[in-house]
Amino acid sequence: MKKAISTEKAPKAIGPYSQAIEANGMIFVSGQLPINPVTGEMPSTVEEQAHQSLENMKAILAEAGLTMEDVVKTTVFLADMSLFAGMNGVYATFFDGTFPARSAVAVKALPKDALVEIECIAAR
Repeated sequence: MKKAISTEKAPKAIGPYSQAIEANGMIFVSGQLPINPVTGEMPSTVEEQAHQSLENMKAILAEAGLTMEDVVKTTVFLADMSLFAGMNGVYATFFDGTFPARSAVAVKALPKDALVEIECIAAR
């Protein structure tokens, strides 16, 4: 059985998908664009965007009763690999102890011309 997870503390889905789905103790958080859920604005630098994407992910996890420590896998989508170092510096500050497994890839384009989008899988 699956259960949708949603919070006003992260941007609403901009298409036919859920912010997150829980199934069998696993939480699958959809890719989080760096949109501020209060203002609807997106910051300009990759560092600010990575921070906002991770804050959005953190808010969704909190709605499910989880923390960043429960994340087992992330996928980072970048508009260009030259942005990796800036994203990585911010990313490292969101995790204590054991880092989750991660993939980071450059894509041709991201929705709303974002520089970064981050998704994750967490476990109870």
